[in-house]
Amino acid sequence: MEKPTLLYDGDCYFCRGWVNRWKATSGHAVEFRASQEAGHLFSNIPDEELKTAVQLIDSTKRYSGAEAVFKTLAYGGKTCPFFLYQKLPFFKTFSEAFYRFVASRRAFFSKLTRLFWGAHLEKPRYAFASWVFMRLVGLSYFFAFGALVFQWKGLWGHQGILPAQLYLDALKSHFGSKAYFLSPTLCWAFKSDAFLGFMAWSGTFCSLLIVLGIAEGPLTLLCWLLYLSLVSAGQDFLSFQWDILLLEIGLISFWTLPWKLWRGFEIEEPRLVARILLFFLLFKLFFESGLVKILSGDPHWRNFTALFYHFQTQPLPTWIGWWAAQSPNWFLKISTAATLAIELIAPLLLFFPRRAKMLGAILMIFLQSLIALTGNYGFFNLLTISLCVLCFDDFFFQDFFRKWFSKFNLDTETKPLNRFKRHLIFSFAGLWGILSLSQLMAMIIPQTIPRPLENLDAVLSPLHIASSYGPFAVMTTHRYEIVIQGSEDGVSWEDYYFKWKPQDLGRAPSFVEPYQPRLDWQMWFAALEPYQRRSWFTAFLVRLLEGSPSVLSLLRNNPFEQNPPKYVRALFYEYQFTSPAARRLNGHWWKREFQGSYCPILALKGNRNGA
Repeated sequence: MEKPTLLYDGDCYFCRGWVNRWKATSGHAVEFRASQEAGHLFSNIPDEELKTAVQLIDSTKRYSGAEAVFKTLAYGGKTCPFFLYQKLPFFKTFSEAFYRFVASRRAFFSKLTRLFWGAHLEKPRYAFASWVFMRLVGLSYFFAFGALVFQWKGLWGHQGILPAQLYLDALKSHFGSKAYFLSPTLCWAFKSDAFLGFMAWSGTFCSLLIVLGIAEGPLTLLCWLLYLSLVSAGQDFLSFQWDILLLEIGLISFWTLPWKLWRGFEIEEPRLVARILLFFLLFKLFFESGLVKILSGDPHWRNFTALFYHFQTQPLPTWIGWWAAQSPNWFLKISTAATLAIELIAPLLLFFPRRAKMLGAILMIFLQSLIALTGNYGFFNLLTISLCVLCFDDFFFQDFFRKWFSKFNLDTETKPLNRFKRHLIFSFAGLWGILSLSQLMAMIIPQTIPRPLENLDAVLSPLHIASSYGPFAVMTTHRYEIVIQGSEDGVSWEDYYFKWKPQDLGRAPSFVEPYQPRLDWQMWFAALEPYQRRSWFTAFLVRLLEGSPSVLSLLRNNPFEQNPPKYVRALFYEYQFTSPAARRLNGHWWKREFQGSYCPILALKGNRNGA
C-alpha cells in the first residue's frame, strides 16, 4: 500500500459522518475506503470484524476499534490520544469498552449525532464568521469613536467638565512617574485639546477602514491604542463596561488578523488560540453577568421581580421599554427567570457540539436584541452580538446564505507563525487566561486568590487586558432624576433640558443607540448618590455658571443665551412611567414627584451672594 488505509461501514450514516471528520484531521496521510467496496482486498480480515469496528491497515500492522481511530488521528498530528492509549492501560481499556458500547448502538448515536451536529460532522471552519465578526467590531469602534467626536470638548476639553490635562497633571503631581502607567495614554506626550479631537477623528476613520477590510491587523491595534488613551484620560465619562469590553475584544482580535493592505473576499481561518480566547470572553461576559445577580443577594433577582422595575429605572429607556413595563406581573416574572437562565445556562452551551453552541449563541443574541429594543446602551449590544457570531461555522452560513456566500474564497489557509510570534501569542493567551480565571474565582469565592495573582491583576488593570463584568447586579427600584435650573435673580428659574434623559413629561422615551450621550448617562448615576460623591457634577454646574459653549453643546437648550446665569440649582424628583390610560388623557409618558433639593444653590465667587 502507498499509504495507510482505513476501512469503515459505508452503509452506516454514523460511520460515514465521523469518517468525514477524520479526513479533515488526517489530510491525505490516510486513505479512507468503505468495507463494502474494498473489503475483498483484505481477505484476511473477517467480515464480522469489518461490520463491528473500523480497521486501519498500514505497512506493519492492523489496528481495530478505538486504537484504529487514535492511530488515524495521529497521522493528522493529534498524537496525544494514541500516546495515552499505548502508555496507560486503564485508558486503553476504557476506550475500547466505550467504542464497543457506541458501535453496538449506532442507531441511537446516529440520532444523537444529528441532534448535536446536524448534517455536518466535518471539522468546522469559522473563516466567514471571523470576517463578519471583524466588520461588527469595526462598526463598534466606529460608533464609539464617532460619538466622542461630538462630545469630547464638553467632557474633557480645557473648558469641559473634567479637563483631561488637569487630571493628568494632578496624577503626575501625586504619583510622579508611576502616573504614566496608572493612566496609559498618548495625552502624556501631546498635551492639547487638538490632540483629543485628533484621536477621536482618527479612531473614527481607522475603524471605518477596518469595516472595509483595509489593513485590519495594524489598524485594530491602532484603534485599541487610541481608545485606551481616551479611556485613560476620560475619567468618569469613559468608565462603562462596554468601553472596557471594546478594549478587551480589540486586543484579542488583533491576534486573529492578517497584516495585509486589503484581502478582499479572501477569508482566512482565524487562529485557533485567538478564537478560543474570544469564545471564553463571550462565556465570561454572560456567565459573570448572571452570576453577580445571584451572588449579590438582591431579592428582586432571586424572587424574579427585577423586571418589575428595570424597564422604568434603567438609564435611558425607549418607548418599547415603556410598553414592556406595562406587561402583567406573571409575564415579567417569567422574563426575569428567562434572563437569568440565558445568562447562566446559554454560555455553558458554548462548550458543546456545534448545534448546541449555535443554540446558545441564538439565545444570547435574542436577549441582547431585547435589551437593545427596550433601552439605550450605546454600542454594547452590537459588540456583544459580534462575539456571538463566532459561534456559527461556515456550514451554517453556507446553508442559509448560499448565493451571497459563494462570492467569498474560503480556501485560503492561515499561514503558520514563526517561533517568535507563536511564543508571543501563547504568552498573551496564558496571561489573559490566568487573569480571567482569577477574576472569576474571586467573584465566586472571595479572598481565595493568591496574593501574587491579585498584585498582577492590579498592576495590569490600567491596560484592561482582562476584566470582569456584571451589569445590574442589584436592581434599582426607584427612578430619581436631577433637574438643573438657572436664574438671574434667584427668584425666577429656568430649566436646562438634556438631549436624551427623561425630564419633559410629555416627551416619549426615544432611541439614540448606538450613539451614547455620556453626560446623560452619568446624570443617571449621579441621582443614585449624594452630589458630594460625584465630583464631576459640581464641575458641571460651574461650567454652566461660566456659560461654557463646549458644555452647553451637550444639552438640548440654553435658556441663558445672552449671559450665563448668576445662580444654578439642582432639584430632585422621582419619575415613574404613566399608564396607557393616563397617557391617553394627558399625553404624558412620565409622572413625577418632587423630592427636594439635590445640592445647594451655587454661584461664582464675585457675584452678589456668591459662594
